[in-house]
Amino acid sequence: MSPWRESHDFSRWEEVNDPELIVDLANGLLKITINRPEVGNSLSPSLRDRLSELFEEASGDIRVRAILLTGTGKSFCTGADLRSKAPAKVSTLPYNLDFPDDAPSRPAGSVARMLKTGWQRLILSVFTCEKPVICQLNGTAAGGGANLALACDLILMSDQARLIEVFVKRAIVPDAGGCYLLPRLVGLSRAKEIMLFGDDITPSQALEWGLVNKVVVHDQLEDLAYQWATRLAQGPTRTLAITKNLLNKSLESDIYRALEDESLAQEAAMLTTTDANEGVSAFVERRDPRYRGW
Repeated sequence: MSPWRESHDFSRWEEVNDPELIVDLANGLLKITINRPEVGNSLSPSLRDRLSELFEEASGDIRVRAILLTGTGKSFCTGADLRSKAPAKVSTLPYNLDFPDDAPSRPAGSVARMLKTGWQRLILSVFTCEKPVICQLNGTAAGGGANLALACDLILMSDQARLIEVFVKRAIVPDAGGCYLLPRLVGLSRAKEIMLFGDDITPSQALEWGLVNKVVVHDQLEDLAYQWATRLAQGPTRTLAITKNLLNKSLESDIYRALEDESLAQEAAMLTTTDANEGVSAFVERRDPRYRGW
């Protein structure tokens, strides 16, 4: 039995009436499992949007202190489910629009709008989540699924997994934030190599290039992911959120802006969080801190 099930009596975080997403919360740790192994855990539009909603809800839920994201079967997530289609949109305008007969089925701006409200929303919901997010990379992560993994704060990768920026092999431009995330992890030249060839990235390459934090023997992956996620869930949650935000902004800041942001963030942590006072008190009293998450 996995340590996850052995150590906790799980109750549902909220009632998620969707067998394709397994959602459990215990002791501040939210585990989200994509459960579509028969299609490589690819995301239909509706499932993608539900996943975005879960991260947005978790970001503001005081009961959630860390998040663990993984998949079932041999894949983590293989991107968009190209066989499924988004539901037809119903106009909310108070009048009917009479489009010209020769108007294109996909007018200019429609694809960009679809990305903004779809995969880009999902990537942002993970990247900006106010709780630390660990990716338990159990198997293949391809296309948007690879960038979903890269948007997480920490990645533990199975020695049986692969990362694939597969876009070029479909003659489409990398999306889901890949051209933003990848150069910041591996540098511009390596990012170009990965994106322009679209080859499989092995666990040893992913570790060497700085794409993941650790590569783990597959049978030990769940144990280590649980240990890391539990440690974060027991930490000073607001301090972790502020630190994550500073790090996310650091590459867009000059030194003066970064130091100003740091000063304001430190003041916010020290004056508005119980955990900061507890951390200092525990140090002075030479005891382990007992963080509450606020």
